[in-house]
Amino acid sequence: MKHMLMLCFCSSLLFCNIQNALLLEQRIIGGQVARAGQFPFSAAIYKTTSDGNYFCGGALYTNQWIITAGQCVDGAILFTIYLGTISLQTLGSGSIRLATEEYVLHPEFNPLTLENDIGLIRLRMPVERTDYVQPMTNLPSSNVPVGANYLQAMGWGQTSDKNTGLSDELNWTTLTTISNDECKITYGNQITDGMVCVVGNYNEGACTGDTGSPIMHWIRGSYSEHVGISSFVSANGCESTDPSGYTRTYPHVRWIINITSS
Repeated sequence: MKHMLMLCFCSSLLFCNIQNALLLEQRIIGGQVARAGQFPFSAAIYKTTSDGNYFCGGALYTNQWIITAGQCVDGAILFTIYLGTISLQTLGSGSIRLATEEYVLHPEFNPLTLENDIGLIRLRMPVERTDYVQPMTNLPSSNVPVGANYLQAMGWGQTSDKNTGLSDELNWTTLTTISNDECKITYGNQITDGMVCVVGNYNEGACTGDTGSPIMHWIRGSYSEHVGISSFVSANGCESTDPSGYTRTYPHVRWIINITSS
């Protein structure tokens, strides 16, 4: 039997709408705590809608835009965003708290199938670069290949299926891409060309609350590319052996550049 995809915000065994869950966050499974300044583009996003508050991750792109999931911006009234911190509870001197209401949702985002699950948040003013706040500037020139194993996923989501709630500290782990055909063994034809699935050696992966967080492909040395956006996990639980699902960045590069005028 094929397993259904699960939105980062919900606990249903079927596709569900973001509005049906309040702060059911997810976190990296099997990860380790990030060092201060290790991922200076990481953004913690608190989203306010007409019916509740939600949490997502994202990646600072250039110095005024954040790349995140479509489900993380859809229906938003206000965003409160933290940059330059690995802790959600203890904000250091290098952290920045920002508020904005401006976003762009991909025009073909489908909340039921999670196709084109990508959105952009525009900050009111450009942020100043520091040791702890640095934009991610490299978008991919091609789709991330099958078997790529220098991928780093990060987020403040759950660390286990039992611990429902945000992790105070940013966690990260290393993952490997699998083919969409292999991913379809688990999820069936719900997997489309615009998605990429990843697995870890010891069941590492995304969990509730990691939605919108990036996956970075390290090409050489310190050069890395933003190749995916956390989008869904299995309804069998984050600690299952089922792959984690990401929106591919590459098909949306032209759209990102057009919107951000970068």
